[in-house]
Parts: sequence; C-alpha cells; structure tokens
Amino acid sequence: MRYLSKLFAEKNRNILNVYVTAGYPNLNDTLPIMSALQAAGVDIIELGMPYSDPLADGTTIQQSSSIALQNGIGIVILIQQLQNVRTEINIPIVLMGYLNPLIQYGFEKFCKAISEIGIDALIIPDIPIYEYEQVYKPILDQYSIDLIFLVTPQTTESRIRKIDALSSGFLYAVTSSSTTGSEQDFNQVVAYLQRLQHMQLNNPILAGFGIKDKTTFNTVIPYCNGAIIGSAFVKILTNKTSQEVEVVTKNFVASIIE
Repeated sequence: MRYLSKLFAEKNRNILNVYVTAGYPNLNDTLPIMSALQAAGVDIIELGMPYSDPLADGTTIQQSSSIALQNGIGIVILIQQLQNVRTEINIPIVLMGYLNPLIQYGFEKFCKAISEIGIDALIIPDIPIYEYEQVYKPILDQYSIDLIFLVTPQTTESRIRKIDALSSGFLYAVTSSSTTGSEQDFNQVVAYLQRLQHMQLNNPILAGFGIKDKTTFNTVIPYCNGAIIGSAFVKILTNKTSQEVEVVTKNFVASIIE
C-alpha cells in the first residue's frame, strides 16, 4: 500500500506532518513516539535520521541529532527498530536524512530495506537534481519510494516546475532560506505560498520551517495542503524520560489541531 498517495487521495487539506528525530530523546523512544503521534491525529510522520553535519537543520534539531547519535542510533539500528513498524503505524512515514550516510550504507541496499519495511518517501536536502535524475531516481522508482524535494522563496519558477515534474509525494515548501526553527515574517510566507498556489503544480505542497503552534499552522494552511512542524516538537521532548514522551506528544498535537 502506498500510504502517502492514499492520504492525499482521501485528504488534501489541513494535513499535519510532524518531524521527530529517531533515537531521541532516548534510543528506544522512536516507535513509542510514532505511535503517540498517530494516536493523537497526525497525518504524516517525518522521521529524522541523525547525521553529524545536518546542513538544513537548526540548533534544536542539530542538538537532538547529536544526542541520538550518542544514544547509539544509526541506519542499521534504525532499520532494526522499524522492521515491524507497519504492524502499528498505518499513516505515511517519511525518512529525512543526508546523502553521505546513505551512500556509505549503500543507497540501493537502503532503498530495498526501507521499501520492504513500508516507508513511503525520503527527504534528502543535499541531493543534486542532476545526480538524482542520472543515478538515484531509477533506484527510487524501482523500490516505489518517493523523493520529496525542497523549494524556497528564492527558487525560480522554472526550477520549481522542473522539481515538480521530477517529484512524487509532495513538495516541501521551505518558508525561508534559513534553517529549521527560525522565526518567520508570515506576511512574506503567505505571499510565497500564494505564488506556489497560483502555479497550479502537480504535487501537493506542505509548508515547513517556522511552523510551531496552532496560530502559525492555521496561518499557512489556507494556502497549501498542509504544514510540517519539527523543531517545536523536538524541543518539548528535551530531557523527557521514556515514560513521559507519550503524554507530551499527545498534548503537543492536541494544542495544534484541537
């Protein structure tokens, strides 16, 4: 089952995608937090694969990645943690990470493994479009994995249309050229999302960076299919025990959608 395409076929507005760093705040919290997110009503889970040099991530997510790496998370352990994830989770799962660790692991080996698990898509911010077309797209297509590209307010219309033509899943509309967790001028954000909306692109659009609460979520969703919350959620998990993560997860999601 393609969970992502099924979601967009059934619901194409007010979609909430929540990011969490795998192996954070404690190594074995990955699945309990994913289950809590699903139970609370999240539409998509974006699971970060920690990396020592996360270029697109702000301080909060960088720190969570560092802690998760210290906890012992890595691609091998993450794949082990996710082996039976589809017995519990029936909403789309997107993995977000960087190209270098995937190459070291073996890109096709990785794609095969996550396809068998039931992962829907990847976000790889540092993958060049040319290399994607020539090297990686055939592999991703073989294993039915969507690649989610990022577009920014500085991305030209011609490049956006090229990315849209190459993409599947959805487009990640980065609301600024800064890193995750940054404060935004939402008048500019709305103008940017309206520009994307008027382009009538093929893929759904989810806005991310700076979306942190009910107010900011409700500000952007009239102009796109949904929004992505990352740093704000990761921050509330800081220093939480495994016994606390389920409650704080449910409370956080409720504060956005209820």
